[in-house]
Amino acid sequence: MVDQNVIEAFHMMWGPFPEPVLLVHKTREILAANQAALAAGAAVGVKCSSLNLENKTNGHCRHCLALKALRAGTALSRSFVSHERHYKGYWLPLKDVADVYVHFGLNVTAEAESA
Repeated sequence: MVDQNVIEAFHMMWGPFPEPVLLVHKTREILAANQAALAAGAAVGVKCSSLNLENKTNGHCRHCLALKALRAGTALSRSFVSHERHYKGYWLPLKDVADVYVHFGLNVTAEAESA
């Protein structure tokens, strides 16, 4: 589905990132996951929406901006709450790789509670 060089580049860039990060196809199939994502229960080959059952709607999460980011060809972000934690989610389309994006959410609970 995607060139192996893209998968390798993902692992080189995002492997050590401390928060879960996914490489995802527009069909929402997870193509690669960093160590933090794997430890949190992500698995290559499954739909990313299967990881967030609390707000799944029509096969995708209510807060998902993946298709909008892919159509616009630009990174998008959104703040949301999941499992009583505050996150800033990002959807980053890959340059020159159609229909593939990087997705991650940063836990910003401490910042949100202190505001």
